[in-house]
Amino acid sequence: MIYLDNAATSHPKPPSVVKAVNDALLKYGGNPGRGTNSMALQAYRKVFQVREKIADFFGIDDSSRIIFTSNATEALNLAIKGMGIETGEVITSPMEHNSVIRPLALLKRQGVEVKKVKASERGEIDPDDVKKIITKKTRLAVFTHSSNVLGTIVPINEIGKICREYGVVFLVDAAQSAGHIPIDVKSSSIDLLAASGHKGLFGMQGTGFLYISPDVSLIPLKEGGTGSFSESENQPDELPDKFESGTLNTPGIVSLGAGIDYIKKKGGIEAIAEKEKNLINKLIDGIKDIDRIELYGLIGKENRLGVLSLNIKNRDPMKVSEILDKKFGIITRAGIHCAPDAHRLAGTFPNGTVRLSPGIFNSEKDIDKTIKVLHILARKSVFF
Repeated sequence: MIYLDNAATSHPKPPSVVKAVNDALLKYGGNPGRGTNSMALQAYRKVFQVREKIADFFGIDDSSRIIFTSNATEALNLAIKGMGIETGEVITSPMEHNSVIRPLALLKRQGVEVKKVKASERGEIDPDDVKKIITKKTRLAVFTHSSNVLGTIVPINEIGKICREYGVVFLVDAAQSAGHIPIDVKSSSIDLLAASGHKGLFGMQGTGFLYISPDVSLIPLKEGGTGSFSESENQPDELPDKFESGTLNTPGIVSLGAGIDYIKKKGGIEAIAEKEKNLINKLIDGIKDIDRIELYGLIGKENRLGVLSLNIKNRDPMKVSEILDKKFGIITRAGIHCAPDAHRLAGTFPNGTVRLSPGIFNSEKDIDKTIKVLHILARKSVFF
């Protein structure tokens, strides 16, 4: 099997991540922050250690401002809905995932104006266009760091500076970029950073986090037991407890910490990104001249992540993906990838594309076989 769906979730997980999860389940499976028994305390310490690792990894000064969530979607919902915006404007891009689109649609139905900055069909955004649509009523700017459809990297450093200049809260969706691109919340002027743990950070599915700047106050989405201030009927104001009601996913959180350790062991983000860049460039070079294959996004070798969307002319992308899987053992994802606006931008809505996203565990041999198979599928109709 050749797994090329790392934009959905990274696979396989590093052995060190598997071991960390196994240890959490078998050796210290207590409930973190619940009681003073040795297992609960050990679990609590492990969770704290991961919080510290995330803080160091993303340039965050205070690890208590990192809130563990079940995924990036929950983190984005907490950020967007937690702002408590009832009037004014929110600005965003046409490349967002439904985890941004749908919460913003709710705000729109409630009377908040949602404005989208223009982007090219390749997903490129000019920061000056962001500045042009900011007004005195703009409360929040929400931007993906990299498109999960086109792979295009958004200039968050420049957009963050603009938001800081105009006093607009800046929320970055790093679901696709965390672990692939270095992120520093201070240098990028990020107020809210949402990320998944199971993609570029190599953690388990069901993991994610939200960083909340000291300058931002959010309303919790849920209240309940926190293991602290239990005598009070009111939710604690202290972070992270304010946003972490209920038992935490200790094995998942530990896997996230082990994933960060693995990235550092492999030479850091830059080393991993270089390998993934070489693989995606090899793939592009091998198929870009095939007559019946259409590629989307930036086909050059810069300002993109290892995500490639393509179609074979006059072929249903769902069928192409199915054949790649069942006939050739190549795992991809077809459809609109929960990002309908990005496909409208690229001209591939409503059928979508076949998305290929190699990862660090893929080899050049994997890419060579994929190129060969795509050549075959583009030429022969027998499979359809």
